[in-house]
Amino acid sequence: MNCPKCQSEKIEGNGVFALARLAGVRKLRCKSCGHTFRGFDPLGKLGQTKTTKTYAHRRLSPRYPVHLPTEISLIDTTSSPGKATYSTPSRGHCESINRFGMGLSLVGSRFPEEEITRVGGLLFIRVKLTESTFEAVVSIVNTRRIGVDQKRKWFLGVKIHRISEANKANLTAYLEERAQAQPLTVSDEG
Repeated sequence: MNCPKCQSEKIEGNGVFALARLAGVRKLRCKSCGHTFRGFDPLGKLGQTKTTKTYAHRRLSPRYPVHLPTEISLIDTTSSPGKATYSTPSRGHCESINRFGMGLSLVGSRFPEEEITRVGGLLFIRVKLTESTFEAVVSIVNTRRIGVDQKRKWFLGVKIHRISEANKANLTAYLEERAQAQPLTVSDEG
């Protein structure tokens, strides 16, 4: 079996729902490019590779702490089928960023709490990088309210759901610039 993205044969399997697993469908990941996809592996020969304790929490892409101005809009896909509407943008900040997602913070959000805490909810974001800007549709992975009294804010963990090739190039260039400016440090802290 080959990766549909890079054609590599280095594939590892992950678990899927029990019913799909019985049918032989597995969630697979390419060890070369990190692309995840579903494939047919009825005998479970593409088992997950064993990780040592040192690399148990290793990320697929390095995360960088940042403080970038960000405009965030809710996407409403329920109003009419096949069409999406965007809310008025709320100002926030991107506090951490990597190739697959980011951490966003909002103070005094215009959004209803039930919308901003809905895991899987879609947001349209516009992040101002040092040299350029990038836009993407992201989905909410987790939310939490941090701070006390007047300084309370929302912190959203989001993953990139959809991004154009031009915006992906801007993000990649920014991350490469950050990698050159700030070498990674490895620590045992969680």
